[in-house]
Amino acid sequence: MASMSHELDVLLRPRSVAVIGASRRPNSIGWQILDNLIRHGFTGPVYPINPNADSVHSIPAYASIRDVPGPVDLAVVSIPAPLVLDAARECVESGVKGLVVITAGFREIGGEGAARETALLQLLEGSGVRLVGPNCMGVLNSEAGVRMNATFAPSDPPYGPVAFMSQSGAMGLSVLDYAESFGIGLSMFVSAGNKADVSGNDLLEYWEQVDSVSLVLMYLESFGDPARFVRLGRRITRTKPIFVVKSGRTGAGARAAASHTGALAQTELATDALIAQAGAIRAQTVEELFDLASAFSNQPIPRGKRVAIVTNAGGPGIILADACETYGLDVARLQPETEALLRSRLPSEASVRNPVDMIASATAEDYEHALRCVRADPGVDATIAAFVPPLGIETVDVASAIVRASEVEPDKPVLAVLMGRQGLPAGQAELRAAGIPAYTFPESAARALGALWRYRRILDREEGEQRVFGDVDDDAVRAVLDRTERAGHRKLTEPDALAVAEAYRIPTVPWRYIEAGPSLEERIVVAADEVGYPVALKVVSPDIAHKTDVGGVALDLGNREELEHATRSMRQRVPAAVSEGTGRTPRVDGYLLQGMAPPGRETIVGLTRIPSVGLMAMFGLGGLYVEVMRDVVLRLCPLTDADAAAMLREVKLSALLDHVRGEPPRDRAALVEAVLRLAQLGERHPRIAELDVNPLISLPEGSVAVDVRVQMGD
Repeated sequence: MASMSHELDVLLRPRSVAVIGASRRPNSIGWQILDNLIRHGFTGPVYPINPNADSVHSIPAYASIRDVPGPVDLAVVSIPAPLVLDAARECVESGVKGLVVITAGFREIGGEGAARETALLQLLEGSGVRLVGPNCMGVLNSEAGVRMNATFAPSDPPYGPVAFMSQSGAMGLSVLDYAESFGIGLSMFVSAGNKADVSGNDLLEYWEQVDSVSLVLMYLESFGDPARFVRLGRRITRTKPIFVVKSGRTGAGARAAASHTGALAQTELATDALIAQAGAIRAQTVEELFDLASAFSNQPIPRGKRVAIVTNAGGPGIILADACETYGLDVARLQPETEALLRSRLPSEASVRNPVDMIASATAEDYEHALRCVRADPGVDATIAAFVPPLGIETVDVASAIVRASEVEPDKPVLAVLMGRQGLPAGQAELRAAGIPAYTFPESAARALGALWRYRRILDREEGEQRVFGDVDDDAVRAVLDRTERAGHRKLTEPDALAVAEAYRIPTVPWRYIEAGPSLEERIVVAADEVGYPVALKVVSPDIAHKTDVGGVALDLGNREELEHATRSMRQRVPAAVSEGTGRTPRVDGYLLQGMAPPGRETIVGLTRIPSVGLMAMFGLGGLYVEVMRDVVLRLCPLTDADAAAMLREVKLSALLDHVRGEPPRDRAALVEAVLRLAQLGERHPRIAELDVNPLISLPEGSVAVDVRVQMGD
């Protein structure tokens, strides 16, 4: 066995393994782990540790790890939780460098279990010992030089290029079962359990360097260190795709947020953002994960998104065409020469336009002919062959024809859909043996091919650079935040929030703040002359959350008379409306006077801090688009200019920023700069917990902020 060069080799490429808790009882975990090591053909010595047996599985057993005659790289621990700490201490003293603790009863149960896990970590600190678990189902390495199955799973998946990390032991059992039944070859598998030491990020970094791994699958319940996940993912996905199933959806956090950005970031949008920013692809279910793995394990990445569909039934062809468009693919327009070649063999009833419907009488030879034709078409980047078994046509014969046709333009991916039970196992086996993924439903094939195309775009993405703005006034921002803290507040007043935006050179509409006091009307009129009509007038009060509901906002005031009337009306109406609703007279600090924003496209830009995640920036379409449609994109800070530009492209209604019904396109560069400036603001001033600029009016040249909200953290 090769020498170890990485610190995680002791866990996944050990030269020797001890099983602490090896048992003679066939149904026990300790027996199953030892049995798997033997049956899988582990290439090094295996040492059962059991103080009550002379031998286990016909192998000499030892009372303690201390009694083992040779060096031990890895100890797999399956004994009652109260005994684990002493066993781990003996391992450290005996020079063991890797521990896999199968045993449950640690942090996941809280209380005494959490204390037990803390004590275990303290024991291992500084010892150089790496730990998987506790509360896991073990590790597996199918490499020829290792052949280690140190799990208690009954499945025995084939060897292949896939590495899989599961945070859930139960899901790990399901995963290995899926891999075996789907024929997905695994190189390495780790059930991470509580992730007390070795994390998903550690495994990503390790698998980046392992030649036998070309595809990484992950089932996650938490990201651990999201920023590190993003950094690693961006680098690793340049050469190895990463697919993630992330569980743990909740809307509880959204109800407590004080801003649009904060509320939306507590949803699944934040999880989607982290995975996308890392260059990984998210699967919604484990089944979908394996659908994608089937395509990525052996098929090339397409050069483009143009798909040709060949079928012997119209229905599956239509379903595939619709599903392809859903997943970002185009149904290719075949060249006239291709259609003529198809027509030369197919019956007159057949449709030679894409999707190519050869009708039910199509033979295996017809499939081979049609696939060869469309794969040779220069306007086709990938093909999907769908087959519904009619009487007299064997599924396995069609599968063989698909395999032969795949030799044409082998750098173009080919996927198959075999519908109906007749001949299905044999047909799927024929295709999978040739590395061609075979699906039962059309949508699964389209989804997998869509993921291949998404990965092509990931490979072609621009990294960009992180811009640093030197023209900002951090001292002014600190002064505003200090003043807010001294006043005992967490939410900045509207004037202070606008001042923060201006300190970071976010253009705002002209504004003036007029404090309450003598000669208020006269001072408001003077301010309006400075700002220029038309104007908006807004009450400023810490006791009023929704000013519009109590008559605290007056818009589009075109002259002095309208402004004076609005001021008098607001001074009378607002206190009465608040008092009627709450029984309290509100404190009115003053009034904000703003120039009316020029017509443009409303957008929203924001920041929020998510505990255990970090600072996230948001961009979206404002107004109803954010209120109702939640058409927003989030990214973890720090951002590059490419990140910010991608945020603008990825909102569903991004086209509204371009030419629409004769309107000029909006200044995307100004929006990108606003996103980057706010990201820098949030990074330099961690006291800012949430921030919204809503709306930020996007113009043909530049942008202008109308309303700004800033919330400080506790």
